[in-house]
Amino acid sequence: RWLFDQAVCTLYAFCGVLFGLCSLASLTVLSTVCCLKVCYPAYGRCWDGHAAVLLLGVWAYALAFATAPLAQWGSYGPEPYGTACCITWEASSREATLYILSLFIFCYVLPCLLIVVSYARMLWTVRVSRRAVRQH
Repeated sequence: RWLFDQAVCTLYAFCGVLFGLCSLASLTVLSTVCCLKVCYPAYGRCWDGHAAVLLLGVWAYALAFATAPLAQWGSYGPEPYGTACCITWEASSREATLYILSLFIFCYVLPCLLIVVSYARMLWTVRVSRRAVRQH
């Protein structure tokens, strides 16, 4: 069972969500920038020196979704087995359902889709470049 009070449970869940979202958002930004640099070098150069802005955007994005349950859009609570805390997945209200749905779409589906598309585009560019080199 969870050994601490609700405040520690909320802090634990908040940190888990924040750092998890930040990690996936960082990987998404990294794959997108790599794709721009490999596939579209002219556009890729415009992001040189903007790492701080991108990191700030990643943290702001993750922070927005992680603080939503603190603002009563969704909630944090014990996991079903009661040994840790996370987002309360069993939505009890329409707002909680909307939070879980938006979290799924904007923090899982879209980032994963961007990562897959970025790497697929890079692989395609490398394949086409390899063919062009072989022809010459």
